[in-house]
Amino acid sequence: MTRPQSHHRCAECGAAAARWVGRCPTCGGWNTLVEERAAPRASGPPGLAPAPGAAVAVPIGQVPADSLHPVPTGLAEVDRVLGGGLVAGSVTLLGGEPGVGKSTLLLQLLGRVAASGARTLLVSAEESAHQVRLRAERLETIAAQSWLVAETDVAQIEAHVEAVKPDLLVVDSIQAVSDADLASEPGSVTQVRACAHRLVRLAKDRNVTTVLVGHVTKDGSLAGPRVLEHLVDTVLSFTGDRHHALRLLRAVKHRFGPTTELGLFEMSEGGLEPIADAGHLFLSDRREGLAGSVVAPILDGRRPLLVELQALVVPAPPGAPPRRTAQGIDASKLHLLLAVLDRRARLHTAAKDVYAMAVGGARVADPGADVALALAIASSVHECPIAPDLVACGELGLGGELRQVPQLGRRLEEAARMGFRTAIVPPSAPPAPEGMETLRAATLGDALAFAGRGLTVPSTSR
Repeated sequence: MTRPQSHHRCAECGAAAARWVGRCPTCGGWNTLVEERAAPRASGPPGLAPAPGAAVAVPIGQVPADSLHPVPTGLAEVDRVLGGGLVAGSVTLLGGEPGVGKSTLLLQLLGRVAASGARTLLVSAEESAHQVRLRAERLETIAAQSWLVAETDVAQIEAHVEAVKPDLLVVDSIQAVSDADLASEPGSVTQVRACAHRLVRLAKDRNVTTVLVGHVTKDGSLAGPRVLEHLVDTVLSFTGDRHHALRLLRAVKHRFGPTTELGLFEMSEGGLEPIADAGHLFLSDRREGLAGSVVAPILDGRRPLLVELQALVVPAPPGAPPRRTAQGIDASKLHLLLAVLDRRARLHTAAKDVYAMAVGGARVADPGADVALALAIASSVHECPIAPDLVACGELGLGGELRQVPQLGRRLEEAARMGFRTAIVPPSAPPAPEGMETLRAATLGDALAFAGRGLTVPSTSR
């Protein structure tokens, strides 16, 4: 009898090693190698013809493509991110932090798909069927064609798929599914990779649209082996702050369309509500005439959003080092802008506490928000409010110069639609939309002068 062979595999990149070492030789990750045991498969001599039932090579022009058309799910924001909907036979991996609303989103999706006449099957590997039923009643997503089973064994899941023959299969979650033939524990690298491979093969062989739910690590990346992301067709990221109602859906990988769309939802007592117009969500409670507040037209994927950036600059307590606190904004970006303001605008904040945030739970990583955040800091320092109908957009260089950002025209069109009439932009900006005036600033000093007389700096600092 052949003894099982033992080797080690990296949980991050999936690379194999003959023995355990502290650091993966491929990706450099520490303590990521996990032992695997598997019996070697017997292989016969190489043949000269494909085996019976194997795939046959055909000219690429003869491959049918009509089956790759997306089918709408009934949730407009999900369809926006997926480029129209889910493709039959595709496998989608949905990742997100615990409590962000992944199960709620999928229950609503299953309810919409089942209401359209398709048959759905939800495999709950973490919750009991009774718990899922109570949530479905609260969300009002119970439909005649929606099936449910609480199961963790991958072989039994395959049997349920054969019995129910669903059009859409959802497994929540892949880390809780296990294969009884493997000796490793559920959630291990071996189990997750093997179970995912079997479910992907099942989806392709039976043409079943499949959605797998995945856990995430502390840094927000998907837990489990890196090969998991390579097996599936689409990887979706569902994020949000549990203290805010805003939820964001993005496609990290999508074989059937672009990954530049953004889906927005608002968590309510009745579930997730799609947000077609995000401008009112971020700016609905904005207080006009407040020092330290500037609106920036940012771009998340292909979707323009108007986000209010706020800054508060106060003297640091005597004897205490000054604090720099950023919420929804990259802390390193805040430090960089403070250095530019100190050097190019003579705005000294070395002895002051600086707090900056993006209001409404938004996370801003767009360089187009640089100028708006710099103006908000200057406005707070001088206690000089900026005009409420003004937006600022542009990247700020270390020399204090304003630089162009992608798709500035779309950003300004969204700002004009929301009622803003003035925009501070770089000199190379496109013409302004109808009803909007553009103030073209070449330097940070020009932008401060345009924003308000109380923010003007000496011309030598420009």
